[in-house]
Amino acid sequence: MFGVSRQRVNQIAKDDPTFPAPAAYLATGRIWSREAIEKWARATGRTIVGEG
Repeated sequence: MFGVSRQRVNQIAKDDPTFPAPAAYLATGRIWSREAIEKWARATGRTIVGEG
């Protein structure tokens, strides 16, 4: 969605207090609401790949 690795997403989620909380915790890992992530991305000036 942002053209970054899972490791980078984990680092952002850990370091950025404005990053949304996960919508759920599954055995395979955390998942987020697409709407919450898109809102956060726009608020922080990030580009969403494929949007535009």
